[in-house]
Amino acid sequence: MMEPKTPKQIVNLLNKYIIGQDEAKKAVAVALYNRYRRMQLSHKMQEDITPKNLLMAGPTGVGKTEIARRLAAIVQAPFIKVEATKFTEVGYVGRDVESMVRDLVNEAVRMEEKDQFERVRDQATREANKVLVRLLVPGIKHKKQQNILQQWQNMMTSVDSDYPSNSSEEEVTDEIRNERLSVSEQLSKGLLEDRDVTINVQQTPKVNPMSDMMGQVGFDVSSMLNGLAPKKQVKRTLPVRDAREILIQEQSHKMVDYDSIYQKAIERTANNGIIFIDEIDKIAAGNKKASGEVSREGVQRDILPIVEGSTVQTKYGPVETDHILFIAAGAFSEAKPSDLIPELQGRFPIRVELNPLTKEDFVKILKDPADSLLEQYVALMKADGIKLVFTQEAVEQIAKIAYDVNQGTDNIGARRLATILEKLLEDVLYEGPDMEMGEITITEAYVNEKLSDIITNKDLTKFIL
Repeated sequence: MMEPKTPKQIVNLLNKYIIGQDEAKKAVAVALYNRYRRMQLSHKMQEDITPKNLLMAGPTGVGKTEIARRLAAIVQAPFIKVEATKFTEVGYVGRDVESMVRDLVNEAVRMEEKDQFERVRDQATREANKVLVRLLVPGIKHKKQQNILQQWQNMMTSVDSDYPSNSSEEEVTDEIRNERLSVSEQLSKGLLEDRDVTINVQQTPKVNPMSDMMGQVGFDVSSMLNGLAPKKQVKRTLPVRDAREILIQEQSHKMVDYDSIYQKAIERTANNGIIFIDEIDKIAAGNKKASGEVSREGVQRDILPIVEGSTVQTKYGPVETDHILFIAAGAFSEAKPSDLIPELQGRFPIRVELNPLTKEDFVKILKDPADSLLEQYVALMKADGIKLVFTQEAVEQIAKIAYDVNQGTDNIGARRLATILEKLLEDVLYEGPDMEMGEITITEAYVNEKLSDIITNKDLTKFIL
């Protein structure tokens, strides 16, 4: 279990990826650390302390989603992002609000399974290498006489295994045994990584459109039927290094206790889960809808019990939502937080307003974050053997143009930088593979030349940027 991070440590980590918005960063950091504080208290008091859910309001592209996403990665908590507009009121066709909790549990199961697989990886690797040895140096097979019942039993028991089935007997001579010892030693030294080997790989089941509907009642019919039917397998010829990874996964599945995984995933969801509800302003009363459209207030009332605390049935078991942290966000350009129903407002006691981005913010966003936009384009061009360089004046001019376009048209925040850069570098990206130049420098003059038409023609700006 990783050490808990203090609010200051959380903010410092968020600063690596998100420019500005200090108030929002502090609010989410405190809300997150309070969950650790709660777990240090008596069980009785833990039950009484509920999360302080957050409502973030601010223009699009200023970092609302990024704050929540990075937050979950920092603390390794189950996290999902949902769009409030995807849900419909009970009685209408569409996703029901409880599906957000089921999606969160699925993510927790994936995380818990990954953790368990890491714990057994060394043992699984040893078992996988044993299978590889037998596949690379097969024994001599002799057919056995079997009745129909034995044939059916062998078919059911051997579909999961790469070992020879009981329908044939394997003879291992001294010569084969010695060769296997030699191959095993070569495998351990990594000398056979590029050698091809044929293995049986379980065929990926087709997506069943009924699964999501049945999941809404916490019952997974497709999984039950898949468990009863023999698993279909296909033969694939792969290099040893790739085949080993597939076999490690198969062996890991056999070694872990899935009942324990599901139980821990449910606990992880209930105590550490984070649900980010985006575009919550779109279901507020301030957004006037055409007559006959599904009531957005009805969706709010359906979300309310989930946020207040209820029990949701999932295919892994019941999950209590009382201590899941909910972060809601919206631009609130046409509606206000007060347009939400009072009961739902009360479940988001912490309100944070994110500020519009300035030109100086755009300069920092281009350069400062880890894997910034400029670093991404430099890395992409490096793949063609070209060194891409941006002068400081060019960076400031790009930021100025992005800011000006945002002011003159719809303000889409930092997303404007992506469209500006893509237009600016379209020739470089297109010609890159055929260029023989070792270095390309993007100057302020080049920026003005490439974007001059868009800057001066406001009508064109609306269509291109």
